[in-house]
Amino acid sequence: MIFIGDLIDIPPGEALRVQADVPIAVFNVDGELYAIDDTCTHQDASLADGWVEGCTVECPLHAACFDLRTGLPTGPPAKVAVRTHRVVVSDGAVYVDVPAPVLV
Repeated sequence: MIFIGDLIDIPPGEALRVQADVPIAVFNVDGELYAIDDTCTHQDASLADGWVEGCTVECPLHAACFDLRTGLPTGPPAKVAVRTHRVVVSDGAVYVDVPAPVLV
């Protein structure tokens, strides 16, 4: 797991981009935290910079939308899902469970 920050650093309605092996975006939707890969699968754009409505984030580049709970695109132009990650809050600290990088 990687440390993201303190819960107070991600107020409701906001997102935080975290540099990891793959950039991760953590969203606070009415007190519920969701983490997904930050890069849109349609084109390289930060989803943390997108617009959130309910549990959907809209990419700021071409308006592709993704469900924050599943990572699935909810309409074109994106056709490929983004990965989701488990979020853990412990004593006010936020962590994201990310898979270890594959070494070749």
